[in-house]
Amino acid sequence: MTAEATGAPPDKGLKGDSVGLLATVALGLASVAPAYSIAVTLGLVTLVVGDLAPAALLLGFVPILLTAFAFRALNREMPDCGTTFVWNTRVYGPAAGWLAGGWIPLVATVFAMTALARVGAGALLGFVGLDAAADSSLAVTATAVLLLALATLVAYRGVRLAAHVQYAMLGLQLLALLAFGVAALTREGAAVPSAQWLNPLGFADFGSFAEAVLLCLYIYWGWDALITFNEETADSGRTPGRAALISTVVLLVTYLFTAFAALSFAGTGGAGLGLGNPAVASDILTGLGPAVLGDPLARFVRLAIGLSAVGALLTCTAAAPRTALSMATHGALPRPFARMHPRHRTPAFGAVFFGAAASTVLVLLTAVSTDFLGDAILCIGLLIALYYGTTGLACAWYFRRQLRRSPRDLLVKGVMPCLGGLMMLAAFARSAVDMFAPAYGNTSLGGVGGVFLLGVGSILLGAVVMAALRSRHIGFFRHGRTAVARLTVTEN
Repeated sequence: MTAEATGAPPDKGLKGDSVGLLATVALGLASVAPAYSIAVTLGLVTLVVGDLAPAALLLGFVPILLTAFAFRALNREMPDCGTTFVWNTRVYGPAAGWLAGGWIPLVATVFAMTALARVGAGALLGFVGLDAAADSSLAVTATAVLLLALATLVAYRGVRLAAHVQYAMLGLQLLALLAFGVAALTREGAAVPSAQWLNPLGFADFGSFAEAVLLCLYIYWGWDALITFNEETADSGRTPGRAALISTVVLLVTYLFTAFAALSFAGTGGAGLGLGNPAVASDILTGLGPAVLGDPLARFVRLAIGLSAVGALLTCTAAAPRTALSMATHGALPRPFARMHPRHRTPAFGAVFFGAAASTVLVLLTAVSTDFLGDAILCIGLLIALYYGTTGLACAWYFRRQLRRSPRDLLVKGVMPCLGGLMMLAAFARSAVDMFAPAYGNTSLGGVGGVFLLGVGSILLGAVVMAALRSRHIGFFRHGRTAVARLTVTEN
């Protein structure tokens, strides 16, 4: 009897019970690249709001936490590796589910893979003393493509191997952040941390507040990648949701600790080691590392930044094929994306496809202009806010009939996800307005910012691709909501 006849989930071929709670948390934390994220973002936030950077980190965490509750509730109800694709299809229908829940997260992931590969390549080349190569766009690009190939190989072999690799890399970067923080706080002359740095009412104006919080949203992004491994975790209905909440809280504590330490040591001045100095703000760990830890340990921190990017790259490379696997299984993508490796039980075709896609995007954008590549990276925030926002609202709508059962259901399935979704969509709208300006980012065309063109252009391209696929996957686009609800394959 078929899965369609029984109403049972089709066997996608993934290896169940491969990872537990700890490994899932590690995958989630590693996908955010905490050492790299705080290194390149904290200084930018400080340039905008000064010593209120910790307050911005805290406020930026709020919509992330609210969205995490939405992911937890939806995953418990529908534990499918397609995550946002499945959930949004179930609530909004196949077109919105395909575009907002499938295409947009996949495009954001591919852009992120190009950025992470370049950062990892540059940091690792610098760590081994090849400074000339680290300053060469050709050498960095070639090394980045090699890193993408290695990440694809690990993803091809399976999530258990990926988790084991992540333990070492995640441990190293958390140890580096701890060492940096302790040393900075205990250095002679370091200021005593102030509670006023967390004052949410201390911002001078709404514009600076919004800009700083939007910057902080990006450094929390990525934890949801762990949900895509839900069919391979022990207790798939509960473990990914718990891991999502744990990982986001660990990120908040880590970021606040590092921010307080950096502010205490360096202050917000615009000269020397001050975080207001653009040369330091672009990478606070590299800029402050020698003064805080000395040159030998500063090299260790630089290695941690490189491995942080590589760790996030590895999780992205493993997560994207699982989203595509679910889409293909439900009839929304060509069947090769559902092709599994017979021994490793991984979406082999998808792993190779996304590794090759990221390499191609990296090479093409670098060939056009490194400025253009930088704008592609900046537009990720626009894409994140859109699919997080739609998912938060989808949660509240899906569980609307359960909200009267108890105050807890009302809060965690309705109010919190809805608020998180509205905040994310507000961030999307604000980002779109800011990015439209030609001065935003590094490029512009016809008086419109390149970041806006790439972000909105990616969404419009998705609509074109979806229109082209409709005739070949008519079963999904006609009956996708029912197909996802019954978890059956409707298109061959």
